[in-house]
Amino acid sequence: MGVMTDVVELDCNLLTVRQVNAALHSLPAGTVVRVLEPRGKHNLAVGIARALEVTVAGNAGYFVAGLCDGANVTVEGFVGWSAGENLISGTLRVKGNASECTAASARGGLVVVEGDASSRTGISLKGGTVAVGGDVGHMCGFMAQAGTILIGGNAAGSLGDSLYEAVIYVGGRVASLGADARFEDLTADDVKLVGQLAADAGLVHVSPENVTKVASARHLYNFDALKDQKY
Repeated sequence: MGVMTDVVELDCNLLTVRQVNAALHSLPAGTVVRVLEPRGKHNLAVGIARALEVTVAGNAGYFVAGLCDGANVTVEGFVGWSAGENLISGTLRVKGNASECTAASARGGLVVVEGDASSRTGISLKGGTVAVGGDVGHMCGFMAQAGTILIGGNAAGSLGDSLYEAVIYVGGRVASLGADARFEDLTADDVKLVGQLAADAGLVHVSPENVTKVASARHLYNFDALKDQKY
């Protein structure tokens, strides 16, 4: 028999969000935690700087698991704006759908949305990895500077608008590309990367050989103040 691990339970009916987060910050690495009755509360499980295993047992509001460094957070429901915002390391897994700006400015780690994600997913991504099982809304990857985005379903309009060095892979259809984004041919390295990411995220429906690659055309890297001006 395996060793039984004690689970710490934090009930949002009995504790404020501030108290829940303070308790999470005080627990030693390796602790398994269940946050009960979240009922869409904002700012849950933020700023955790150690390797905790945290399950939010229900829907969460804005900024869940933001600014975390090393924790593995699972949300058993839907999430609001900016889930995993500024993630440094660790994982966030959302079992349902996500609202806007998922993984905004994430610097590392992995954010997985098993359902759909709304607009501006991966906005200003700075090195993190984002995997969405379903569809994403418009302007996914807007101003994404580094990192990888994998979309298992379809992408709405203006995909990759003002993209820098991040790369986006899409399993379904792309409605339109944003400014300075372009389609590129898949390489063997791309296929390997997508296969590993799909496996890590549990997106079994993604075929690495059949995704569409979107990257920057690099036309916006240098601003020309005199371009197209007439006197």
